[in-house]
Amino acid sequence: MKVKIISHTMDPEKTIVASAKLCYSRVGVEEISEDMTDESAEKFLEKLMSFSHLSPLEHVSFTFAIEGVSRTLTHQLVRHRIASYSQQSQRYVKLDHFEYIIPPQIEENEEAKKIFIDAMNRDQEAYNELVEILVTEKSRKLIEEGMDEKKARRSVEKQCIEDARYVFPNACETKIVVTMNVRTLQHFFTVRCCERAQWEIRELATEMLRQVREVAPTLFKDCGPGCVYGPCPEGKMTCGKAAEIREKFENL
Repeated sequence: MKVKIISHTMDPEKTIVASAKLCYSRVGVEEISEDMTDESAEKFLEKLMSFSHLSPLEHVSFTFAIEGVSRTLTHQLVRHRIASYSQQSQRYVKLDHFEYIIPPQIEENEEAKKIFIDAMNRDQEAYNELVEILVTEKSRKLIEEGMDEKKARRSVEKQCIEDARYVFPNACETKIVVTMNVRTLQHFFTVRCCERAQWEIRELATEMLRQVREVAPTLFKDCGPGCVYGPCPEGKMTCGKAAEIREKFENL
């Protein structure tokens, strides 16, 4: 898994402070910003984080480039609807040798790993065969009409791979660019850093949180699963490790 912040709102913490203060000020943002110091911004932000005034958080966003993750993960990721996504297309990108993610439980068991890898190889073979069959069939008429064979095959390839891709598994590796505002990120971290979240998206969320803390430490210092800033919200489904989880995210 590879995760990297590729852009974010300039001066994220001061942007949120200025936005929030404007709601209670007779003067404009320019005057608010002129009087703002790093210390005063941090103090106000800590106070703001204890309120339910959340709209200022939406003025700051972070964009992440994410690679080496499965389609299982991105199917979950895109359920966070107040965000923007750009994902590698299996319709336009021909995957002659697709990469895949092996879950840890399967990786640790030699018998299970062999079955898994054999299944991945069969999927690749089926995809290659389907592409070849469909391209040959679709290009035949164009060739008969006088088009160069190479050009004819290239012209129908996208139409063919968009159907052949149906054989690819959820394990198929993908790449995606994601943009979320701070309010969405805070909710994302609450539900996806939790031990009850699926292992791969939990790993992603934890790494994203680690990176945004480097950019805006005050803004994200209390972020993480629900048990980090209060009692576990999972009720009877709790993992029972709240103290351990709190320590983990305090030292992230």
